[in-house]
Amino acid sequence: MKPKIYIGPAGWSYKDWEGIVYPSKKEKGFDQLQFLSQIFNVIEINSSFYRPPAVSTTKSWAERVKSNPDFTFTCKLWQEYTHNREIFPGNAEEILVKQGLDVLQNKNRLGALLIQLPWSFKNTPESLDWLKKVLTLYKDYNPVIEVRHGSWNTQPFLDFLDEYETGFANIDQPVLGQSIPLFSFSSNKLSYLRLHGRNTKNWFAKDATVASRYDYLYNDNELGSMKKKIEDMMENSPKTYIIFNNHYRGQAVANSLQTMFLMDNTKVKAPENLIETYPELKLISKPILETGQTLLF
Repeated sequence: MKPKIYIGPAGWSYKDWEGIVYPSKKEKGFDQLQFLSQIFNVIEINSSFYRPPAVSTTKSWAERVKSNPDFTFTCKLWQEYTHNREIFPGNAEEILVKQGLDVLQNKNRLGALLIQLPWSFKNTPESLDWLKKVLTLYKDYNPVIEVRHGSWNTQPFLDFLDEYETGFANIDQPVLGQSIPLFSFSSNKLSYLRLHGRNTKNWFAKDATVASRYDYLYNDNELGSMKKKIEDMMENSPKTYIIFNNHYRGQAVANSLQTMFLMDNTKVKAPENLIETYPELKLISKPILETGQTLLF
């Protein structure tokens, strides 16, 4: 079976996408998620990191993407399991998370569950014990682990992930000191690549905002060098997820579209305003006009 690749942005609800990704003048009933699901085959849900989505919310998400049968979500696990680690969440918290995930899972709209750990989460026996508990609970949701500290760059850790049938989130991020570098690890279930941008100056600045940390547009050369890593991942996995998290001013959308073209050499649909903002897209895209129509050539 031919490997399947999913490419798209992390999140869809950003104020600075207005007039760039989304039309400046919207028709009544315009829906951001529905709009993007006609362009991409995956979006990473990041709001689930801050609070588990309610059943009604995930039902709504599934309904709004129904026009694209190939569309899937990946979903970030709630921060109570990753960042607030003083007390392991109990049964009530588990139910809260799983009831929303189950809606997407049962509708075949959940590709993977991203378990994102901070740089401060280092490779220790205590950390491994914590991960074992998390992965035991969420083994049925195609878990993927993202670690950022270099101490996890060991073969025993990769063996541990294989044992728990868990993917490794390869990340492109500014690297300093003991930060983990970019790899192209894959598994026989799936591969995952997250691109955060390379804004080194703002990434490590104490006074930087979230937007400024992710203010980065990958150029053609950088995306071209990424293609080989993506192809390596696809060789070993039936499904490969490529998620751009450099979301400021829709740069993640622009780079996702460029990567889609890079991998398939077929013109992509792109919002008209986005092409005006990022002229790099002009030669590889078919504009979606503000009316929602695609300009034919």
